[in-house]
Amino acid sequence: MKLLRRMAKVPLGLTAPAFALLLVVFGAPITLLFLSSVNAPDFSFQYYGAFFAQPANVRVLFQTIEISLVATAICLIVGYPTAYLIVTASKTLRMTLIALVIIPYLTSGLARTYAWIVILGDRGVINNILLDVGLIDRPLQLIYNRTAVYIGMVHIMLPMMILPLVSAMMGIDRSLMAAARSMGAGPFTAFRRVFLPLSIPGARSGSLLVFVFCLGFYITPAALGGLRDAMLSTFIAAEVNSSFDIPRIAAASFILLGFAIVVLSMVGLDLSGKQEQSQTRAPKGSMSRLPIVLVIKRNFSEILRPYRVKRWTGRRYVPGAERRWPKVVAIVFIVLVMAFLLFPGIIVVIMSFSSGAFLQFPPSGLSLQWYRSFFGDASWSGAAWTSVEIGVEVAVISTLLGTLAAFGLSRISARLRGVLTMIIITPITFPVIVVGIATYLGLIQIGLIGTKGGIALAHSIGAVGIVVVIVSATLANFDRTLEQAAKSMRAGPLQTFFRVTLPLIRPGVIGGAMFAFLQSFDEAVITSLVGGLSVRTLPLKMLENIRHQIDPTIAAVASLLMLLPLIWMLVLYAVWWRSRPSMQRTLQEAAA
Repeated sequence: MKLLRRMAKVPLGLTAPAFALLLVVFGAPITLLFLSSVNAPDFSFQYYGAFFAQPANVRVLFQTIEISLVATAICLIVGYPTAYLIVTASKTLRMTLIALVIIPYLTSGLARTYAWIVILGDRGVINNILLDVGLIDRPLQLIYNRTAVYIGMVHIMLPMMILPLVSAMMGIDRSLMAAARSMGAGPFTAFRRVFLPLSIPGARSGSLLVFVFCLGFYITPAALGGLRDAMLSTFIAAEVNSSFDIPRIAAASFILLGFAIVVLSMVGLDLSGKQEQSQTRAPKGSMSRLPIVLVIKRNFSEILRPYRVKRWTGRRYVPGAERRWPKVVAIVFIVLVMAFLLFPGIIVVIMSFSSGAFLQFPPSGLSLQWYRSFFGDASWSGAAWTSVEIGVEVAVISTLLGTLAAFGLSRISARLRGVLTMIIITPITFPVIVVGIATYLGLIQIGLIGTKGGIALAHSIGAVGIVVVIVSATLANFDRTLEQAAKSMRAGPLQTFFRVTLPLIRPGVIGGAMFAFLQSFDEAVITSLVGGLSVRTLPLKMLENIRHQIDPTIAAVASLLMLLPLIWMLVLYAVWWRSRPSMQRTLQEAAA
């Protein structure tokens, strides 16, 4: 308790436990990994040269970048109009659509990948329907190719593109569009000249997040793609399983990491919307700075000026005509996007109740046999219980350390807070295979490989970053004068924290704990490296079944994993609903 009191007097001291965990499990090991890649202490780039000397390695590297770029572009093309339609919908419909986007976002990525295997497989839903109606006489090759990889990756990453776009678009003043329309601008012109530039920060943040996460994709390309669709993460994982040549693995990891860092440094991970100045300069590209281009542009503009003046005068103050077909197109588009996000999960849930011996859609009969198989099989239920144990440990560790760190970061200068926050969230911005190898090297030094505790620590370094982000967002809206009022009534720092601050930020803390649990419960890549053959979690058991057999029990497991985020959302809503009276009471006591 005395230690906490001393740490509370120094805000940076509250971040010390989180940074200590990050340093031991991730910071020091990844430094050693980098030194191995440059052949320290002799310091040479021989392993990097050896990597680029192999044409197959270079092809996999460019293939990784190509797949990540295409997946990001598809997510942006689909996600931008989806976010726009969500923002422009009525309040009730908007909240419903946002919830429908969040549900697949929180659902296990492994379960969603399995859903596409079921849908696209040779005996999958699509091939069965086409065979039944007689359009084809043999199954189409819909899986184990590049198209299947894009479908799976876009399905997983699309919510991550939509949510930042919705956040950015919600902050745009609608009166600006109305003002542009009242001055004679058409709907498209008002959108292009007003709304689009203001929404670009959200598009940039979403694209950056999607691209960086796509760089580290491992399970989905391996499950849905063919041998020619391997990404660099798959190559690194294969090196780990075959030779475990640390310098070669380190060189490949830092090449992958280097691309992520280059993109982050070029685009900048700024979710606060401070790119407005750069946006105003963006239209003036390099071509526009050329004198000849400026002259042509100015003369062309002068030629069109009389026409524009006449057109603007005629349209000014004229209300736009209501057209039905844009609304019809918008409704069809948003329905198709929501169906794409939710349809795979619904298919798997229905098939999990099949009474047949194999997976089929629609099921010939209804039964709970695969759920009984899950709970009656010790290998499945044991793996599920192990995941629950590790998830609870991760939630406790990351909530304690993350809340302390967020509280300390909220008390320091904005510039230092930005730098330290970026360091804390590093494990969730780096490719997961790189984080997995670094944590493996860190935990093997302290003898925690193959233990549940080691897996919990490995998961916690990413979960702490998640808790810090969520609790920091809650603290950003916290009124500091309430704490000053409590202290003026002779309350100590700890008493003020537990009686005033904690009750008001409790929903954020509980939300961070839930996200930390979900992140740990769904993790497979880091777990496979740190757990080895000793610890079997539910995602590893699912991955093993996906690779070697299609046991229908896995449909029941995937259905339960899809149900989990719904339960968490209901719990979070109930906590928020119940905390409202206590929050109001705390505010009244502090004000009194």
